[in-house]
Amino acid sequence: MTSWVDWLPTLVTFFPLLGAVILLFFPRDLVKGHRFVGILSTIPSLILAIVMYQRFDPALNGMQWFKSVTWFRIPIFGGMPWEFHYSMGVDGLSLPLVVLTCIVSTLAAVASLYIKQRTKAYYALLLILQTGMAGVFLAANLFLFFIFFEVTLIATFFLIGGWGYLGKEKAANHFLLYTGLGSGFLLFAMVGLLLFFGSLDYSVLQGRMAQLATQMALLPPQAQTMLWLIFISLLIAFGIKLPIFPFHSWMLRVHVEAPTPVVMIHSGILLKMGAYGLIRFGVGLFPGFMKEAAAVLSILGLVNILYGAILAFVERELKRVLAFSSISHMGIVLFGLASLNEIGLQGAIFQAVSHGLISALLFFLVGSLYHRTKTTLLDDLGGLAKTMPVLSGILMVGALALLGLPGLSGFISEFFAFLGLFKVRPIVASVGALGLILAAVYVLRFLLQTTFGPLKERYLNSLDIQAKESVPMFVLVGLIVLIGIYPAALGEPMHHTLQYLVAKIGG
Repeated sequence: MTSWVDWLPTLVTFFPLLGAVILLFFPRDLVKGHRFVGILSTIPSLILAIVMYQRFDPALNGMQWFKSVTWFRIPIFGGMPWEFHYSMGVDGLSLPLVVLTCIVSTLAAVASLYIKQRTKAYYALLLILQTGMAGVFLAANLFLFFIFFEVTLIATFFLIGGWGYLGKEKAANHFLLYTGLGSGFLLFAMVGLLLFFGSLDYSVLQGRMAQLATQMALLPPQAQTMLWLIFISLLIAFGIKLPIFPFHSWMLRVHVEAPTPVVMIHSGILLKMGAYGLIRFGVGLFPGFMKEAAAVLSILGLVNILYGAILAFVERELKRVLAFSSISHMGIVLFGLASLNEIGLQGAIFQAVSHGLISALLFFLVGSLYHRTKTTLLDDLGGLAKTMPVLSGILMVGALALLGLPGLSGFISEFFAFLGLFKVRPIVASVGALGLILAAVYVLRFLLQTTFGPLKERYLNSLDIQAKESVPMFVLVGLIVLIGIYPAALGEPMHHTLQYLVAKIGG
């Protein structure tokens, strides 16, 4: 007999969509009602994600709570029809990111207290975005993954363009242009895999790619070229999303111009879809190709780390400092990925989750700061610890986590990723460590310039954080500390999944 628990991935994904539908029946001017439904609709998915985490068995390989139902068929002349399935499930790779998605989505909905205009449409789009993000991590079929991936693109585009700051239209258009280009490469890879294998289910693709890997030398050159093109298309699609230099300029505009809750989601979750895709499809489907491309990925990671850190050091605007910092820290994800060993891959996922929490906290703090000071220029700030001691204290915790202070989540994730790469490419890892030194410099610079020094007269009457702002801040701080002092909470569920992936690579 089927229990509701068997449908956990589906319930986690679609509960927010139910909230978006309920909002359609609310009057347009009922702001408190929109806010109540918007926040409340994220909570069932969060509770179910926690249930999923508690009941997940890390000793099992493969997808858990896996459900697959035939969706539709496309008849093929002279051959077997193509079957498309609605397939959902969760494994050790996707579980941490699903929990991260539900946590950050709920906190972003709570943090939307400064959104005053068109709240009905805003919260509906926010809930649709959460459905898309959860679906990306819980889909067990590439076609379904692509649909959810596109849902996140469309919802984010409208959220940036509708509720952003002065340059919101240009930022939204840049976001659409770059991520739309990435979707084009993803579509090409999806069609190529369908033509090759006649299915887009993860399990089928993995099994047939494993068989094909043993006969690669026997394939005709055209088939080998096609497989390389599919692999490169996947790298570009998810490299744009991560983002990898030089596909990063769109992200800077989004982080500066998007509304604060959307930036929390974008930096906290959407960028991590790139890391997830590179591991799920790059390592999971093309382990041999990833082994050959690992040196290039490590160099790209090094460029990301140093480029982002240097520009964060010279930048004078706080949002752009954090944006360049995100580029640098995504380079650490590439380091873990390029190591192709268990400790490095674990570091890549740790970094994705850790940076998701840290960046969501810091961008919310910067948004709260802007609401009080109407500026994020470092030269216009200073001495805020005198009037906003709690906000300044939380900012210090987030900043120290960002630079990798032991006892906070940033340290353990960076340690694992660098340790993994040191085992295989010690020179690249050693040079990349310069980025950690630069991170300490630019983080301490913006922290000192913001909170210490003389207080400007116009900030004498600035208020500290309010009770309604404190919930997201303290929850994120608590999670950052928890992962820092008890990394097994994050590491245990992914252990067997990563062992399986490394065994496929032969690392």
